[in-house]
Amino acid sequence: MRAIVCEEINRLAHRHVDEPVMGDQEALVSIRRIGICGTDLHAYKGNQPFFTYPRILGHELAGVIDQIGNNEAGLQPGDQVSIIPYLHCGQCIACRRGKTNCCVSMQVMGVHVDGGMREQIAVPVSHLVKANGLTLDETAMIEPLSIGAHAVRRSAIQPGDQVVVIGAGPIGLGVMAFAKQAGARVIAVDRNANRLELGRTWAGADELVIAADDAAVRIADLTSGDFATPVFDATGNVQSMNEAIRYVAHGGQLIYVGLVKADIVLHDPEFHKREMEVLGSRNATREDFERVMAVLRGKTLNMDGFITHRARFEELPDFMNRLLLPETQAVKAVVEL
Repeated sequence: MRAIVCEEINRLAHRHVDEPVMGDQEALVSIRRIGICGTDLHAYKGNQPFFTYPRILGHELAGVIDQIGNNEAGLQPGDQVSIIPYLHCGQCIACRRGKTNCCVSMQVMGVHVDGGMREQIAVPVSHLVKANGLTLDETAMIEPLSIGAHAVRRSAIQPGDQVVVIGAGPIGLGVMAFAKQAGARVIAVDRNANRLELGRTWAGADELVIAADDAAVRIADLTSGDFATPVFDATGNVQSMNEAIRYVAHGGQLIYVGLVKADIVLHDPEFHKREMEVLGSRNATREDFERVMAVLRGKTLNMDGFITHRARFEELPDFMNRLLLPETQAVKAVVEL
């Protein structure tokens, strides 16, 4: 069976690997679409925490069930599915409290265990979500959009709230879209003007701010001096994450959606005087997947505007290298099988 293996930093290779064996309460799924995300790129470049080599990448997946036993979900061969790639233990304190997205023993496909950048994969039935009626592109995008939906659900957004989202990459765009769904006025912040414009045209952001030295002044002006409740940082950039406090209203929230392999430092007087909440947002839950699927079925989000680059499986790893070039201007890339 064909697979793409990240053998070490800066080295992806086509390899033949063993066919998956379906275990108890598992299904065999043929992979049809693979989204490439920041996690994959960071792993490829050696900047991803919780990662070991070699590893089959890929956790934004759309597939079709090849083989499955009797199951309470009513899934059957031929069903199109999205895969929840966060393999939780079900026993730890987080799982017992329903927070399976931050399981103590979390095994994320494509990070801690081999992922879906291959022709077929064995997946626990509990981690399959039927996606019949959606396109394969929409199905592959459920997982990254669920990250944004989960972050918004973590917040205390009320209709009419002013929200800042820093980072107009795929995750930040998802945060913007679901903040708009919650009725917020969204201010998008990024260094890239093209990505900011996508924040407006695709996610519905109300205001666009270039991430520069005067960004805080601009946000103060846009919010009549109130700043934002909450602020989401989806950059994975330590400088941005350290400075995001500047945009938070008194009594507001700062929610870190991005992940960085570094320490984050908050200036305590600025933190304290705001009586501010600082939250992390990790992965997503089945509830978030179902929320995203409902929105996609309503056709209010257009994947043609979200997916900017695509390639065939055979074109990897050269395709991955092109995505890293600034001139490529990639936002979301998809691999087709």
